[in-house]
Amino acid sequence: MTANQAAPDDRRPLQRVPGALGVSLAGAGSAEPAAAPVRGSRGRHAGPAASPPGAAAQRAAIASRTRRGLAACRAYPLATAGAAIVLAMAAFCFLGPLVYHTDQTHVFLSQANFGPRSGHPLGTDGDGQDEIGRLMTGGQVSLELAAIAGVLAALLGSLWGAVAGYFGGVADAVMMRVVDAAIAIPAVVLLLLLMSIYQPSTGILVVVIAATSWLSTARLVRAEALTLRMREYVQAAVVMGGGGLRIILRHIAPNAVGTIVVNVTFQIANAILILATLSWLGLGVQFPNVDWGDMIAAATQTISSGYWWEILAPGVAITLVVLAFAMLGDGLRDAFSAAGDDGAPAAAVDAVRPADDLEMP
Repeated sequence: MTANQAAPDDRRPLQRVPGALGVSLAGAGSAEPAAAPVRGSRGRHAGPAASPPGAAAQRAAIASRTRRGLAACRAYPLATAGAAIVLAMAAFCFLGPLVYHTDQTHVFLSQANFGPRSGHPLGTDGDGQDEIGRLMTGGQVSLELAAIAGVLAALLGSLWGAVAGYFGGVADAVMMRVVDAAIAIPAVVLLLLLMSIYQPSTGILVVVIAATSWLSTARLVRAEALTLRMREYVQAAVVMGGGGLRIILRHIAPNAVGTIVVNVTFQIANAILILATLSWLGLGVQFPNVDWGDMIAAATQTISSGYWWEILAPGVAITLVVLAFAMLGDGLRDAFSAAGDDGAPAAAVDAVRPADDLEMP
């Protein structure tokens, strides 16, 4: 090569490579072109081993909720134990018949009053029917009627108490004097009066139990409404022209949900006891339906003969369920109290307190 001869130009033209910038310089020292990024199934750029974009966040959220749930269980063991017993009893009554099959429609006099033995772990009753199967069937009726009556009583009492506490004045005085007069009547007397007027049936039982149980809820919610109606957000709703019913349903009732939820648990426990009492008096569910109170009533006629197992099973079931709902209510009350201490706006700090301790402002 002579001096006058020009050196060859090593520069190469620019090449377009499908990438983030779209252009790559392939100079003389470039041995390989830039690798194109991998595209996902929907055309998005993804790494060779990238996981779905929301999978990690979803796993983290599930783990966080699990940790919070376990922490709440450790913080409120009463509520946890009560809820566990209630769920276990509900599973026993409603799912148990799918596993433990018994005949609850026929009478087997040849097997009447058998003690606990193989094939009948809890024995049989006076009709020869298996006690475990009888316990499941009676538990379905008792839990269903008690839950419906308890929720109905809580709703009726909450509405009555919220209206009385929010409006105050003459309306509050008249409505609460009605409650005081009804509370003064013994519950058993009122139950017997209502059941003697109406023919016993499932619907009548629910209405009668709810009609005698909503009074305490009304006093509790009324006390909550007396304090909530002076909050700034309620006053702001009044200034903006909100109606009384709208304020009660949108502001008073939601912020008294702690008191209402706790009271529902106690109402269900109370309804189970009332239903058992009525059934023991012969005013409960009618044949062929049966509940735990009917089982106790039948067992009291044979207990003197030494058939102790017939009264043991329903008695233990009623005790466990009532105790479980009481524990659940106490635990929830503690939880709402702690939330109220932390400043949660919707917490009801005192679930049970005398309504008369709060005076009209």
